Amino acid sequence: MTAKTLMIQGTGSGVGKSILTAAICRYFHKAGFKVAPFKAQNMALNSFVTETGDEMGRAQAFQAEACGIKPDVLMNPILLKPSGDNNSQVILMGKPGESRNAKNYYAHHEKHKGIVLSALKQLREKYDLVIIEGAGSPAEINLKKTDLVNMFIAEESDSPVLIVGDIDRGGVFAWMKGTYDLLTQSEKNRVQGFIINKFRGDVDLLTPGVKQFEDMVKKPVLGIIPYSKNLVVDEEDTLPQWTYSSKPDAKGVLNIVVIWTPRISNFTDLSPLAYDPSITIRYINHPSQMGNPDIIILPGSKNTIDDLIYLSEQGMLKEILKSHGNGSFIMGICGGFQMLGKAIKDPNNLESRNKEAMGLGLFNVETTMASEKLTRQVDLTTLKSKLFAEGLSCQGYEIHMGRTTFNTSYPTLFTSKGEGSMSSGITNQDGTVLGTYLHGFFDNDSFRQSLLCYVREKRKIEMPSQPFDFTQFRQNELDRLSELLTESVNMKKISKIIGV
Repeated sequence: MTAKTLMIQGTGSGVGKSILTAAICRYFHKAGFKVAPFKAQNMALNSFVTETGDEMGRAQAFQAEACGIKPDVLMNPILLKPSGDNNSQVILMGKPGESRNAKNYYAHHEKHKGIVLSALKQLREKYDLVIIEGAGSPAEINLKKTDLVNMFIAEESDSPVLIVGDIDRGGVFAWMKGTYDLLTQSEKNRVQGFIINKFRGDVDLLTPGVKQFEDMVKKPVLGIIPYSKNLVVDEEDTLPQWTYSSKPDAKGVLNIVVIWTPRISNFTDLSPLAYDPSITIRYINHPSQMGNPDIIILPGSKNTIDDLIYLSEQGMLKEILKSHGNGSFIMGICGGFQMLGKAIKDPNNLESRNKEAMGLGLFNVETTMASEKLTRQVDLTTLKSKLFAEGLSCQGYEIHMGRTTFNTSYPTLFTSKGEGSMSSGITNQDGTVLGTYLHGFFDNDSFRQSLLCYVREKRKIEMPSQPFDFTQFRQNELDRLSELLTESVNMKKISKIIGV
């Protein structure tokens, strides 16, 4: 049996396609359908690694979670990871290829068409329903000939299309009407309705505009979704907020600073911290913003050398070392881990035009970029250390091209199958610096709470009355997405459109 499909397209990037796709996935999953997400081509620096070691967009992994299934690279067969101006690393079916500019990428269009259509075909053979997400806007007429992800997929899969517009940006009716007008007649015939997202205020005041719009395009507005802050969703490539603040009356508040860089990646690692009511997170990129944080986190980077040079030029490296001297706990994840060392080298210019950059020197390690990317899921157990009790379970995944050599022995934090691994995670002798290649480790509640308790004890910060359960919180939020959809969108009509 071939799965039925529904495609979500938008008036532009950032209008809410990803979160709406996740919400629809959750709705039909709870209704008893075997449902899966699909996005043919994704451009994002937030990525995930499957059980088979394949790399895919983090947003599609989140949507798979909404479906109650494990992420599969078939859900995102092409991932583009920007590594510099007009250049992206091309990930095909989870495997990294060379970096290409736009012209070189489009030269492989026919090959890419075959890849995405094959992936979608295989996915449709496994599930009852596939919810397909577009990218950007189908009205980008300059990209029609090389389209892989919008109306090309809709027509090849014979999918009905819903178009999403973001009213919070203003001009939503113009955006939706303009998008619709730039479609061909056959594409217009596929559009079964519109959804207005991020609405604030009284819906009754919007109703006259909705009626006029429907009269013009002869298509219905199937829902008006209210603006909702702090929805839990794994973003593709944009920071949802610059600051996450704890509740005013929260006890044991930790002040966490995240170092922002131009090529920041996998900042979804920080979601379990961002939604903890006893934590305040600030993203900063200038020394004047530092303050007196309890924890400083250097997250991942798609171009670690260039980001390291950027931080040095901003004066951030000196400021981080100054804060560390004043008692701030320092943590580096993946590219951030590499920055904690003495130097990062790229002799073959695999990521950067610069061959070397000096790091913070908090660890006596050096990292060299290798031609082969390491992508794998890992299942670890903590070793007894200043930071952790022995035996805590910790799962995550690695995505990195750098290979780190350790010139000094450091306390190892994890063991895997009886063997310790310094690349998985190390700390310095006094337990004030932590480095790891592991993404997603904060998702592990017991592991995360153990680390936060250690920092609170060191900083003499009161413990919260109840630890934050991110696992349960995430499932509750996925259900909230589904409920929001049910309350604001005509899902009966959409089910009829799909034919289920």
